[in-house]
Amino acid sequence: MKFQVPRGTQDILPEAIGNWQALEARAREVSERHGYKEIRTPIFEATELFLRGVGETTDIVTKEMYTFADKKGRSLTLRPEGTAGVMRALVEHGVAQAGRMHRLWYVGPMFRYDRPQAGRYRQFHQWGAECVGSANPNADVEIILLLVDFLASFGLEKTEVKLNSVGHPGCRPAYAEKLRAYLAPFKDALCADCKERFEKNPLRILDCKVPHDKAVAQGIPSILDSLCDECRTHFDGVRAGLDALGVPYTLDPKLVRGLDYYTKTAFEVHDTARGAQSALGGGGRYDGLIADVGGPQVPGVGFSAGIERILMALEEQGKLPVAEAPLVFVARAGGDAVEKHALALVRALRKELAVTFDFESGKSLGAQLKHADRLGAQVAVLLGEDELAAREATVKDLKTGTQEKVPIADLAAHLRGRLAPKDAR
Repeated sequence: MKFQVPRGTQDILPEAIGNWQALEARAREVSERHGYKEIRTPIFEATELFLRGVGETTDIVTKEMYTFADKKGRSLTLRPEGTAGVMRALVEHGVAQAGRMHRLWYVGPMFRYDRPQAGRYRQFHQWGAECVGSANPNADVEIILLLVDFLASFGLEKTEVKLNSVGHPGCRPAYAEKLRAYLAPFKDALCADCKERFEKNPLRILDCKVPHDKAVAQGIPSILDSLCDECRTHFDGVRAGLDALGVPYTLDPKLVRGLDYYTKTAFEVHDTARGAQSALGGGGRYDGLIADVGGPQVPGVGFSAGIERILMALEEQGKLPVAEAPLVFVARAGGDAVEKHALALVRALRKELAVTFDFESGKSLGAQLKHADRLGAQVAVLLGEDELAAREATVKDLKTGTQEKVPIADLAAHLRGRLAPKDAR
């Protein structure tokens, strides 16, 4: 039987993993520079968490969740997004309290049953951040900047922030009625899903991917004309904060995101060099989510970003990061004494450097260096009878072919200096 990776998933092979590691390391670095601490939550949660948190009228809940019963019949779901689980953790551990601030970030796999496309998988990976405990517009600005600064750190030049406000439960019902009034003449021609959305949550029609329904939605009234004073003041504060910091953005009144928990601010960051599938990440404010999952009324704002999408954009713009530690290869030629000394040297160097060697003794230096080249090693340390007697090693640059003698006692420091990144951040 021939097994293949399930549709909508992928294997990340060793030759590609360095880019993933670099992106994840940069996510950790940028998050921590902004004062965010890592949190890890389970890959599966109680299904009810996503029904209450994400929203029963969203495509994620109605069409895309991987839901199963465990051996005791309890309904569990592979997480389709990260925020609901983080909020559940804050509530469960009693730290979601009024007056307490939490800046958190996470990275890991998410799962949605969707039609696989370029940069969109059924198992996909996200980096996300949550700022919980503040209703101040500057918290929204900080979250937007965290994503913008992260992308800018790679030198991505063709990005655009799209910004909107989706109101809150106090002013959104009035806007929903305006939507129904506008959409009523088109109702019979809407897709089956949007006919149901028309009654339950007409804002979800703005998220429809059916071409006819997308065309109908182009003429809808702007939600920005229906904001209450509170939401208008908050949105003005977000815009003022971005303006003050010189962060350009485009207003997009049709931007609603695919999750029902958003209130007030909603935003996305797009790669303008791409057509379809251009969104690299996005998020917004969710002031009622913690209460929806059983906690107190504590505000929050956050985002998630697709790792596969970002890697695709970096590759297309020639800005892929490289994270693999420079590899040192130890080659030896000689008798048992050289063999034993070489193995001890490998162990000692591995305390500070990435070091490997060929297990098979007796191979010629040429054969060992070919092996080093296949592994992508940058430097070879050559050890023979003469080097052992002189208590030194020959260090060979495998790219230029140049080599030099280095005392064994100085070898680790020499290799660290040689292999240190030229533009270390």
